[in-house]
Amino acid sequence: MSRARTARRIAAGAAYGGGGLGLVGAAAVGLVLAEVQFAKRTVGTGLGDPPRADGLYGSEFGGPEQSPGPLRLGMLGDSTAAGLGVRRARQTPAALLASGLAAVAERPVELRNVALSGAMSDDLDRQAGLLLNDGSPAPDVCVIMIGANDVTRRMPPTQSVRCLTSAVRRLRMAGAEVVVGTCPDLGTIEPVYQPLRWVARRVSRQLAAAQTIGVVALGARTVSMGDLLGPEFAANPREMFGPDSYHPSAEGYATAAMAVLPTLCAALGLWPESDRLDVSRDEDMLPVAKAASAAAGQAGTEVTAARGPWVLLKHRRRRRVPGEDPTPPADSGTGTTAGSSPAGV
Repeated sequence: MSRARTARRIAAGAAYGGGGLGLVGAAAVGLVLAEVQFAKRTVGTGLGDPPRADGLYGSEFGGPEQSPGPLRLGMLGDSTAAGLGVRRARQTPAALLASGLAAVAERPVELRNVALSGAMSDDLDRQAGLLLNDGSPAPDVCVIMIGANDVTRRMPPTQSVRCLTSAVRRLRMAGAEVVVGTCPDLGTIEPVYQPLRWVARRVSRQLAAAQTIGVVALGARTVSMGDLLGPEFAANPREMFGPDSYHPSAEGYATAAMAVLPTLCAALGLWPESDRLDVSRDEDMLPVAKAASAAAGQAGTEVTAARGPWVLLKHRRRRRVPGEDPTPPADSGTGTTAGSSPAGV
């Protein structure tokens, strides 16, 4: 079955209450159990909590008291969104995106990161509630990075997509733009060998495509995390992966943030490139399932709604993001510290 067809079935099951359509056949499960156990013992361990990055970025562009005030950025997801594996707050993807957004908008950005290490998609409703139910104005834009734990812990993909689309719908109804970084390609993890590497790549890309189909229909945009965004990871795994050989390093997070930033800015109408096709970069207008499948196989690709069942497949130019330390929040007692669970994605 093609990736596009499988993703379409998963998204349909999520939308209409279908059962747990599996991404891996039963015959493959026994074959990869030994590899799974080895991978669990080898990767994703030995890291402390990620640094807290909440606060005001781009303070040189004005303070919170100045009109129209800072842009509000919310970050949701798992340990990749939380920035697990780096030591400094400014190295987390949320901080990098907040700094980059402030530089493009020439306006301060107030960041709140509620991502949680180890989270699966069924935690997104709780995270969205933290952003929307604390009495503060709703975020102007939210970035969600989720999906890897759904694969490794074998959450039914229909349930995974259903939880994601529910959270996206809730954020959109509150007035927030939403950008989703889809499930990364777990076949890139160094200690994972064949046949698990092939299975991991297949199922994570299928989930990523299904996530795109589900959220684009709600007006969100997606960016393919793919092999954690580009050939840099394959060429320089020692630099791009952190000490656990699973989570990105500071350089890896910066590469990911550079790929997400153009879409984040475009969602707010700040990017100089319009939502038009650029044939010189192999952009296209496609049915959503085909676009979702293509994006899952090419890291850094954006999918955004166009008209009817058609969507734009975009390859925006990456822009290097600045890094800076945030101004500490006025009330450090509010908000949720990202990453308080045991190590996980």
